[in-house]
Amino acid sequence: MGEVQFYNTGYEALCSGLISAFIAQFIKVVTYICTHKKINFKIFTTTGGMPSSHTAGVIALSTSVALIEGIDSMLFAVSLGFSLIVMQDASGIRRAAGKTAATLNRLVDEFVQKNHEVKPYAALKELLGHTPLEVFCGMLLGVFVPFVVHYSYRFI
Repeated sequence: MGEVQFYNTGYEALCSGLISAFIAQFIKVVTYICTHKKINFKIFTTTGGMPSSHTAGVIALSTSVALIEGIDSMLFAVSLGFSLIVMQDASGIRRAAGKTAATLNRLVDEFVQKNHEVKPYAALKELLGHTPLEVFCGMLLGVFVPFVVHYSYRFI
């Protein structure tokens, strides 16, 4: 059984994507600690916020494919298409769903207060999607990390 190749393989691309998504989630935790002066590790597993970890992960995957296979490859075209759909979903559909959840939460709160009722359910999650800036920052992270992984591995 031979040694597993990492450099210029799918393992490199996968690791770049996972590392980028992990770094994005870690940035969210650090940002939360700095702004709220308390630790909340739930932030590490939630969606939404700065930067977009979904975008960072898929763009890192696409960037790795470009570095390994070339930008003229079919695999890069497919991965970039997938990445663009994820980015559009993060800033479009999921963001709209979050705004809808915020509106419903506000309406239920107003109804409960006005009618002295018991709240019928827990509040809906509002932070689902991303602003265009959060997606853009996730994209920058997703481009940067694969270059570090790709070019630093040669020297290890």
